[in-house]
Amino acid sequence: MDELESVIITSNGLTAKIARLGAELVSLRDPQHRELMSDGDPAYWTGRAPILFPIVGRLDGDRYTLDGDRYALPQHGFARRTEFAIAEQGESHVRLRLTDSPVTRVAYPFAFVLEMDFLLDGATLTMAATIRNPGLVPLPASFGYHPAFAWPLPYEAARTGHRIVFEADEAADILAITSDGLIDGKRPSPVEGDTLRLSDDLFAHGALIWNTLDSRSLRYGPPAGPALEMDFPDTEWLGVWTKPGAGFVCIEPWAGMADTLGYHGDFRDRPGVFEIAPGSSRTFRMTVRLAEN
Repeated sequence: MDELESVIITSNGLTAKIARLGAELVSLRDPQHRELMSDGDPAYWTGRAPILFPIVGRLDGDRYTLDGDRYALPQHGFARRTEFAIAEQGESHVRLRLTDSPVTRVAYPFAFVLEMDFLLDGATLTMAATIRNPGLVPLPASFGYHPAFAWPLPYEAARTGHRIVFEADEAADILAITSDGLIDGKRPSPVEGDTLRLSDDLFAHGALIWNTLDSRSLRYGPPAGPALEMDFPDTEWLGVWTKPGAGFVCIEPWAGMADTLGYHGDFRDRPGVFEIAPGSSRTFRMTVRLAEN
């Protein structure tokens, strides 16, 4: 990626590269330059960490109804395919900004400001998405993170030993999805107590999606050695996804989700849609820490 199209921030513990296209975190490296993100292998998926706005997941038929009118939005919305402006930049911090335009209003007829902050402090990356409503009517939206971390992490542990350990036991059923990514009932959770043991078989039918989640933090990696610790205090749902055989796993805190199969109600009534009052804002944070043991 051309350096003019991206921003690099550094600390004494990490280096991050963020693309202006989609405000996407495309690289996160440790002090020895070992890559913690997906390599974007086109044989599996070229994404690294797209920002999901103003929807998470897929609409039934990729269309929605708002006040009796019909609109079209692609899966996960348009932010990930739109260039952000640099609002602030320093050695360890950058703020990128996206505002509504005639193009966005064709698909999403609202005024909005979406700011993405990335801050490095030692071995911790903090991401914060702030959605502001400069308009005169309530702003309905959803938001999600979609970072793809290296699986295995670039240390000595084997891929087969990696796991996600939640801060709490997660016994509740997860959502079942169709081949088109729509919600279609529930299925038993694959979590054993607080531990999800990663294997390709888990993802044979797509993403794992929790809409009943007690945890707001987790640890990803092998049982011993360096791992990634993540906090997501402002989101109620979580997706975990990969394609079998790929060198990444996505750990995705969400405020929103896909349509239920056959949903044709108003956009404002979709599960996971929140509203921001005129003149107000809402912020969603996610932190990633490289823990050495």
